Amino acid sequence: MRKYLIALVALVVIAGGVVAYSHFHNSATTTTTKPAPTYPTAPLTGLSDPSGTAILRPALTIKVENTPQALPQWGIDQADVVYEEIVNGGITRLAAVFNSQAPVKVGPVRSVRPTDTQIVWPLGGIFAFSGGAPYAITSISTAPVKLVDESSAGTAMYRDPTRYAPHNLFAVAPKLFAFAGTPTPPPALFAYRASHVKAAGTKVLRFVVPFPSLYPVTWTWDVTTQSWDRTLFGLSDVTGTGVRESPKNVVVMFVNYVNGIGTENSYANLQGSGNATIFSGGREVQGTWTRGSSMADVIQYTTASGKSITLTPGQTWVEILNTGVALSVTK
Repeated sequence: MRKYLIALVALVVIAGGVVAYSHFHNSATTTTTKPAPTYPTAPLTGLSDPSGTAILRPALTIKVENTPQALPQWGIDQADVVYEEIVNGGITRLAAVFNSQAPVKVGPVRSVRPTDTQIVWPLGGIFAFSGGAPYAITSISTAPVKLVDESSAGTAMYRDPTRYAPHNLFAVAPKLFAFAGTPTPPPALFAYRASHVKAAGTKVLRFVVPFPSLYPVTWTWDVTTQSWDRTLFGLSDVTGTGVRESPKNVVVMFVNYVNGIGTENSYANLQGSGNATIFSGGREVQGTWTRGSSMADVIQYTTASGKSITLTPGQTWVEILNTGVALSVTK
């Protein structure tokens, strides 16, 4: 709001002195409103990206160990998307995808598995890992990604002397982004709700994703943070920097693991379609995941009526669970 004051001042010279007088006129008060600034949107979180960083670089996927010996993990809370997959031996491993943030310590970094090819194909970008068996290297080499392993990473990976191998290899995300990759930016993987739109579905207090052996994961809705608190091995999942792992969304995909669960050359078949349960905004929605005939196609998540399922902007975990098991949901 501005007030404009127009003053007319006249000086009249009169014998013996100077007399001053003024005439004032107050204009009408006016109000101006500046439009809110518009920023690009980070493709893998749906969040506003004021710096524009996310649209200027590719996706960076880092393989991360998920055993008790790996804890605490580093950098996972800063990933845009985290995939949890079953690998040989029936343990789980993470594929953490970074784009909008680049933590200086991520890991422990571990080896590639054939499921990773299915995950990263539509994303492209950079794929960082410690190494791998020949069959797994052959698989990931077919994907349109820049491969960076421990032997080629240089200072982008290092061994932490306070831990013992093989649980002590860590990645430096800013240095890995320097390896470049395409496309830039990566494609969006999910559809997001506007801030004023409430989540659909049934209210949920907690649910358990029954991965094999010791690896079932419990997710509990946190009303304060409006996110899902992760519990693994009966303990709160807290990173090396003391941050509770608590994403905005958890997507559970029910898939067929080709060659069986936990076998050496097993992999999740992410082509075709299957059931999916999406947890967002404290609610559960039953749906379907669908991927076209091309591995480059992005997976779509829809309701029974074919409507796109929308997520809360922020971090998303994708739990790649085998078919034939059921979630335990507390409402």
